[in-house]
Amino acid sequence: MSFESNVKLTITLSNPDLDAEDQERETRNLLGEIRDLDVESAELVAVAETPLGSKAFGGFLLGVLQAEVSIANFKKLLGYLGDRLGGKSIELEVEANGKKLKVKASSREELTAVIEQAQKFVAGN
Repeated sequence: MSFESNVKLTITLSNPDLDAEDQERETRNLLGEIRDLDVESAELVAVAETPLGSKAFGGFLLGVLQAEVSIANFKKLLGYLGDRLGGKSIELEVEANGKKLKVKASSREELTAVIEQAQKFVAGN
C-alpha cells in the first residue's frame, strides 16, 4: 500500500499598491475561494508564526495564507492559483515529504514556470 502525504503551501501575496486593509481583503477573498476547492485545510497565518520582517494586520500576517492539499488535488490547486494570480507578485512555499521549495513570481510567465517547478518538485518526492 502506498502512502501519500499532503502538500503544504504557504502563499504570500505582495501588492505595494494596496493599503493594509485592501491587502487583507484580497487575501481573505483568495482564502475563501481556496476553501471552496478540494483542500484539507486553508487558513490565514497567525502572527505567532511571523517570519522576520513580515507585517501583521488584525492578528494575522498581511497577505499570507497556508493551505494543505492532497497530492491528488495539488495540481488542481496550482492551476487555480495560476488562473487567479497570473499578473500578481506572489511567493510560494511548497512543503512535501519533509522537503521545501520556495519560489517567487511577479508575472504570468514567471508564475507558469513556478507552477511547473512546484509540480516537478512534488512529483520527485
